[in-house]
Amino acid sequence: YFTVSRTDKIAFVGENELAQTALFQVLMGELEPDEGSYKWGISTSQSYLPKDNSDYFEGCKTELVDWLRQYSVKDDVYLRGFLGRMLFSGEDAFKPVNVLSGGEKVRCMLSKMMLSGANVVLLDQPTNHLDMESIQAVNKGLTAFPGVVLLASHDHEMLQTVCNRVIAFQSDGTIIDRVGTYDEYLEWLDSQKNKK
Repeated sequence: YFTVSRTDKIAFVGENELAQTALFQVLMGELEPDEGSYKWGISTSQSYLPKDNSDYFEGCKTELVDWLRQYSVKDDVYLRGFLGRMLFSGEDAFKPVNVLSGGEKVRCMLSKMMLSGANVVLLDQPTNHLDMESIQAVNKGLTAFPGVVLLASHDHEMLQTVCNRVIAFQSDGTIIDRVGTYDEYLEWLDSQKNKK
């Protein structure tokens, strides 16, 4: 059981990545929970970056700018400029989305999230397939994001700079919920091991 406040940026960590992914899928209504329930606040809107985004692209021959248009009310000039800021230059906007690289697909999904205007973002391993420049841009964006962030990642720097709370799935099925930075959580964890 946990409650999320409007200033929370939570790192979900632990060895069981399947549990993190399943939690995000339940929270987004893609998976039915085995037990329990969840409730979003009335003023929240969510956007999700899944670990596996293939459902959004597989067999889709739509050009990138058209693909993005389905998630936005902005005009093509705005969308092309936006894609430029997401490192898609010139003719890239007209590439069919099914031929994009893994990193390009992640950048598409991040673009979709940014255009959604959501105040809660769930990101499951967002740095997979991204180069260093893109990872730094995502990190900067999440740090500046004024809403709630639920983040599962292996990127130590991102967890440390973005998150102010850690929820850890333990191998014995228990959950640790600590307010503080990721490094503070790791220090606390070490201190617990030293007590044993």
